Amino acid sequence: MLILICDAFDPGLPAKLARFGEVTDDMSRLGQAHVALIRSKTKATREWLAQATNLKLIIRGGVGTDNIDKIAAKERGIRVANTPKASAIAVAELAFAMMLAVPNQLVRAHNSMVKGEWIKKELKRTELYGKTLGSVGIGNIAREVAIRAAAFGMDVHFYDPYVDRCEGYHKCTNLADLFAKCDYISMHLPLTPETENLVNAGILAAAKPGIVIINTGRGKTVDAAAMVAALTSGQVACYATDVWPSDPPLPDYPILKAPNVLMAPHLGASTKENLLRIGVEVEQIITAFVQEGK
Repeated sequence: MLILICDAFDPGLPAKLARFGEVTDDMSRLGQAHVALIRSKTKATREWLAQATNLKLIIRGGVGTDNIDKIAAKERGIRVANTPKASAIAVAELAFAMMLAVPNQLVRAHNSMVKGEWIKKELKRTELYGKTLGSVGIGNIAREVAIRAAAFGMDVHFYDPYVDRCEGYHKCTNLADLFAKCDYISMHLPLTPETENLVNAGILAAAKPGIVIINTGRGKTVDAAAMVAALTSGQVACYATDVWPSDPPLPDYPILKAPNVLMAPHLGASTKENLLRIGVEVEQIITAFVQEGK
């Protein structure tokens, strides 16, 4: 069996997978590979899969599989798997770091000091304690964020049409209500036809004025033009995002030039510990795949 590692994984992973067969990162051997390991960078489109003539299994190291053409994979009999639990801590910590950075004005404070300024009086902080957090989606990552928010004394609400209840948190029956009652929103959505541009002008108009929105899910779940308008008007106080329509986003993507934005280059899953956890899940998936084939 030939295992092709297409993107960045833990450096020790090839040695751990060697017991299954040959492991390579030589992309010229895509047509020979039986198993392909990808993350966000590789887009397993229909055309890409057509080159992988021997492929039997594709594993996406991370949450979601929207960068894989699952219809084309199914037609070819290629199994699709991912590692949904591995990234929960890493992404949750980044989301919460952003949630802390915004009200504490850490970026502005740091940049002012670098410039030799002392703007202590101008930097007005607010606290997370006593504020209301709304989670859009309540899966593995969102629950880790909720745990941290509750520890900071925040009241946690959530909207998820596929979850009836989540112990300790309040369910909202529609998205507009969630945005209307919350001071902070943390977004944890996969990209599907139903979620694309889910946060649009109507939702933002219904939001509590001065809301802060953190997105570590998928960039395309937010209507970029509507978000820029809401940031410009002050309806949204800050949009903090680690996710983009593409990696990297096109230079003319509106969010890049919008006011009151905190941005990161898709760092959510990029921790040493998370890469190790992804490797463990990858190894488990391949083990099960091999055993089923015997």
